[in-house]
Amino acid sequence: MALKDKQTEKNKHFIASLEFALQGVRTVFKEERNMRTHVLMGALAIIAGFLFQLNAMEWLWLLLVIFLVLIIEIINTAFENVVDMCTDFHFHPIGKKIKDMAAGAVLITACFSLLVGSILFLPKIWRLITEYLF
Repeated sequence: MALKDKQTEKNKHFIASLEFALQGVRTVFKEERNMRTHVLMGALAIIAGFLFQLNAMEWLWLLLVIFLVLIIEIINTAFENVVDMCTDFHFHPIGKKIKDMAAGAVLITACFSLLVGSILFLPKIWRLITEYLF
């Protein structure tokens, strides 16, 4: 299909916008191993949330960090794709800096999610261990 056949203006309908957004999420899930890992870890955290009967505030924090990691991973992937497109997949020191910074944002967000998860779950795990062992 020629470039002139591609859509170049804004979507006029909400449904079309939603379909494109969902296609973007499907693409990043399909193409990025890290995204699949984040989704798996988020699903396991949600299961743990049900098992440990989190309260409303704990659920809020848990869902916040899960979705924050997913959002930042999507943004990181978008930056990587833009750099690859602009450099035609050739190394460029500025492109490397951009990719490294975006990956750093994912790392910091993932560390924050681990911190929140530890605050939420470690006391509950410790209580469970001490109740059954002592």
